[in-house]
Amino acid sequence: MEKIKDKKIVLVGASGSIGSRTAKLLSAGGADLYITGHNAERLQQTAMDCGISSNKVFELDITKEDQVQTVTDAILRQSGGIDILIIASGIGIIKPIELLTTEDFLKSLAINLTGPFMLIKAFIPVMKEQKKGLIINIPGILGKTPMAGAMAYSASKYGLNGMMKSLREELKRTEIRITQLFLGGVDSNFWNEIDLRVQRDKMIQAEEAAKAIWFLCQQPVSGVVSEMVIQPFNHQVI
Repeated sequence: MEKIKDKKIVLVGASGSIGSRTAKLLSAGGADLYITGHNAERLQQTAMDCGISSNKVFELDITKEDQVQTVTDAILRQSGGIDILIIASGIGIIKPIELLTTEDFLKSLAINLTGPFMLIKAFIPVMKEQKKGLIINIPGILGKTPMAGAMAYSASKYGLNGMMKSLREELKRTEIRITQLFLGGVDSNFWNEIDLRVQRDKMIQAEEAAKAIWFLCQQPVSGVVSEMVIQPFNHQVI
């Protein structure tokens, strides 16, 4: 297994439930960690909890290409390169088609698909220059199998899944690896704004999801974990 210590890791979405816990595990392992998040207050709390200096903390709206490029440039000026890019940001809009607006649909695509595209496009040149790197994305189970009421979410996550598989083909002759983590229901802030009856006590705990990402950061250089699927035991859909 690879060691996390001194690895240059960029964690996008560190203000979320899974991202903040992942940050704690990576910083505890000695990673040279750079974190971004959309929620400034929660992002700063994550930084304080992990002891991450302010010059490695970036408020970021991943739907804004100018912000993505500015943050990327700032990180690379400090780090000189990166070993791992983790994209743990996302939004869940779960509504039946009668209630789903065009704005809902486009917002889902912007955050869950276009944002990761812009992030990867910004960081991939330095990985190509290094001739190595690891990109970890989290399409979620609904990037593999549909659910009623999840048209916008599934469209964005199926798109993310397809985008990363296509990029993998482009990168076959490099040592840049791509890992996709398909998580089932996770008890996180994701569900706070969703009007849907769910049994959160039977979901995957956010801490366990973070441990999966931590584990994937240590995969051996001789191979790649192309996909990992983790589902609640009582609700296995694939």
